[in-house]
Amino acid sequence: MTGPDFHSLVADPTTPARLYVGGHQAVSTSTDGGRTWARVTALDDADAMGWAFQDGAIFVSGHPGLNRSEEGSGAFNRVNGGLPGTDVHAFGAGQDVLYGSAVDGGLFASTDGGATWEVRATNGTQPFFGRIVVDPDDDDHLFAADAQRGVAESTDGGRTWAVVDSGLPAATWLTRTGASLELLIASGPAGAARSTDGGDTWTPLDVPAGVSLVEIAPEDPDVLYAGTHDGSAVRVQVSRDAGNTWSAT
Repeated sequence: MTGPDFHSLVADPTTPARLYVGGHQAVSTSTDGGRTWARVTALDDADAMGWAFQDGAIFVSGHPGLNRSEEGSGAFNRVNGGLPGTDVHAFGAGQDVLYGSAVDGGLFASTDGGATWEVRATNGTQPFFGRIVVDPDDDDHLFAADAQRGVAESTDGGRTWAVVDSGLPAATWLTRTGASLELLIASGPAGAARSTDGGDTWTPLDVPAGVSLVEIAPEDPDVLYAGTHDGSAVRVQVSRDAGNTWSAT
C-alpha cells in the first residue's frame, strides 16, 4: 500500500530480497522479493520520495522533510534541523556525502551525516525527484531524475548540472548496480531507459504496460523490479533476465 500515489520502489542494499514501495500516504515493505508486504507505520504520511542508505542508517525524504532510521530499528525520526528546505523531493548518499534536493531549498549536501548542510546549487534542481545516484568511486559524480527533462548529471558535487541524452522527456526514479555505476536505469511516466556505460549512452528498456518505476536488485544486475500503481497499492513484477521477460513476484 502507498495511498493515492506512487513515488518510490527501493531494493535495500543491506538485505537481499527486501523491498520498499512508497507514496504520499504510506510505505510498505517486503522481505521476500515482493511476494508479501507489510505496512511501515513509522512512515505514514512521510511522502516517501528520496531514499538513501549510509553507515547502517536509512534516510527517507518527502514533503514533510527528512526521516532517519538506524538499520533494524524500525523506528524513523524526523531530522529537519539545518535543512535549507523541507520539501525534499530527491535524496541520495555516497561514501561520505549525503545529498538532498528541495523545492524550497535547492541542492544541498552534508559531509557529517546530516548534522550540517551546505547549499551547492539553487538553479535547475527544482524538478529533481526520487533517488540521487552517487558514483561509488567518486562522491562528486551524481545523477538525478529530472521530472521535466529526463536525467541530469553533475561532476562537481552538485554545484552544476547538465541534462544527458537519455531519450526520456521526464524521469522520476534512478537506480544503479550495487557495486558500480556501469549499469543505470532511469524510469518515469514516459517509460524506462538503460545505460551500460556509466550514463554516456542510453537505450530504451521495455517494461510492462503501466510501469512507472524500475529498480535494480543490488546483489544481481540481471534482477529488475518494476512497479505499477493500482488504486491505493502497487503491483510489483520481476525480471530475472535483465528485462527480457517479466512475471509477478
